[in-house]
Amino acid sequence: MGALELDQPGKTVLMMGNEAVARGAIEAGVDFCASYPGTPATEILESLARVAERFGIYAEWSTNEIVSLETAAAASLAGLRALVSMKQPGVNVCSDFLMTVNITGINGGLVLVVADDPRAMSSINEQDSRNYARYADLPLLEPADCQEAKDMTRWAFELSEKLRLPCILRTVTRLSHSRRNVKLGDLPTKKRTAKFEGVYISRDQDLAVAQHAALHQKLEQAREEFEASQFNFYVGPRKARFVIVTCGSGWVYSREAVAALRLKGKVGILKIGTTWPLPERFIVDHLKNVTEILIVEDVDPFLEQNIKILLAEQAKTLGPIEVYGAKSGHLPAYGEMNQDKVTQALASIKGLKPRVRDEKYVEKAKELALAYIPPRMPTFCPGCPHRASMWAIKSALKLDGRDGFVAGDIGCSSIGTGLTGYFQVKTIHCMGAGIGLANGFGKLDRFAFNQPVIAVCGDSTFYHAAIPALINARVHNSNVLMVVLDNGGTAMTGFQPHPGSGLDAFGQPAPTVEIENICGGIGVEFKVRDPFEISQAIEDLYDMLQDSGPRVMIFRRRCFLIEAKEKLQKKYYVDQSKCIGDDCGCARFCSRVFNCPGIIWDQEAQKAKIDEVVCTGCGVCATLCPEGAILVRGAAP
Repeated sequence: MGALELDQPGKTVLMMGNEAVARGAIEAGVDFCASYPGTPATEILESLARVAERFGIYAEWSTNEIVSLETAAAASLAGLRALVSMKQPGVNVCSDFLMTVNITGINGGLVLVVADDPRAMSSINEQDSRNYARYADLPLLEPADCQEAKDMTRWAFELSEKLRLPCILRTVTRLSHSRRNVKLGDLPTKKRTAKFEGVYISRDQDLAVAQHAALHQKLEQAREEFEASQFNFYVGPRKARFVIVTCGSGWVYSREAVAALRLKGKVGILKIGTTWPLPERFIVDHLKNVTEILIVEDVDPFLEQNIKILLAEQAKTLGPIEVYGAKSGHLPAYGEMNQDKVTQALASIKGLKPRVRDEKYVEKAKELALAYIPPRMPTFCPGCPHRASMWAIKSALKLDGRDGFVAGDIGCSSIGTGLTGYFQVKTIHCMGAGIGLANGFGKLDRFAFNQPVIAVCGDSTFYHAAIPALINARVHNSNVLMVVLDNGGTAMTGFQPHPGSGLDAFGQPAPTVEIENICGGIGVEFKVRDPFEISQAIEDLYDMLQDSGPRVMIFRRRCFLIEAKEKLQKKYYVDQSKCIGDDCGCARFCSRVFNCPGIIWDQEAQKAKIDEVVCTGCGVCATLCPEGAILVRGAAP
């Protein structure tokens, strides 16, 4: 039995931050969970789906984030407790509904968990989603560690029901994917039944204004709740003149920085877990003797701005207080916060010299890293069908000769911006933006635009956000060729199912919605090809580039990581007597130009070699090898 299922209140277990959120939801008696996969939030729904049957929970991977929020809200309106989770760009997708459900209100507890990604470690942007809480007038909670992630999630359901408002819980990557000891609480003993009652409408002018006024009253009620929250506390000397004000993971970094500079007993730390609306009386009470504060938070100066407004309003009570943070330049408003940044900022303000590594040691470490650790860049997996698809796109555009280009999208295909995709992808924005941009490019012929445009997206992205733009292309006869890279799952986040997978979140069979049926249903020309049939793929793409209007090429080949679970792969090798090494295809065609990680360089023989540990046996390299030097074992030469 896993930690999520343990019915042992008070027991301490090791948990990932996302698992802690899931456990908090379980302890709160969550009934309904929905999400669209996106790192660093993916494991929340995955964790809940694993134990859903045990606790009578419904869980689903929705088509996109707005659908996940709407389905969860439906459960809430029927009196159930519901959780929806997503990464930061997902809030943009669901914001339309978010900005109306805040007005109409909800019934059962509804918690929106947003996992932000400072430093954009697995994202296309570094968005700070806390701004949505202020924009939508919704309560915002920020856990500092895994224990708080569990406890805050549980409390968020109670708060949501009391206010009849959705509550936002914001985590960051380091919390989502870190592990820490967590003390378990009680599991629920009874289940709710669903029944819809009441009216939840935002429509006419007078009603909208009245609802907006009621929303502000609810927010003031949330502020009162926050004043006594256990997640807000102060540590340090009673009458400190210098205080660090922090939230989320900043609490951990601030505590470490104070210890590193030996400032315990001299500097206080005011930790705020309820960051919107601010618990104003609590904060003012702890700043009455303060003359300087340093504000520590991840990404935008969200807390800093709100604290400054409060200080301005309380100027007569508090007097002048010097504020350090992003605005003063002591801490960045971008990238990921860490102990070193807080230590440097604190040392700079206090006139201290922090203990740092010896400069000679640092320089020597850099030299050794360059000498012994080869540089790495994002790449498709060995045997990935997307590599063959990108090769076909590159070749077809080259044959066409009109300086065509690719408008890309989020997902594995976004790696096509670099060497592994032969630098073909020229634009990356949000999900669905590739075909959306291509719509516009495809209507520029009257302005002497004659470059062919290929819009590329993955299969999960197609269902998530590309269909409306494809319909638009059909209606307006936009000259665009769309390539859907269908590898059978939401590959970049761990192969969660989508409408074309034939599975649901429980791994049970589900109806399949075929991409080609959607294309045919809206009257768009399409072809389905295996990208490993590389010559045919290039030929078909070239032919489609010569056509006009909207058309779709579906490159369908299951991801090897899915397929490998089901069957053994062919074993390929290089016949080094045929390989011509550096003399081949602008120097090492297979390992440098085609650039599959499964093909390595044999330094001793000065020939190519197959790395059997990572080779998946896709066979594309054997098809492309100019000398026919790559063969499959046991096959006739």
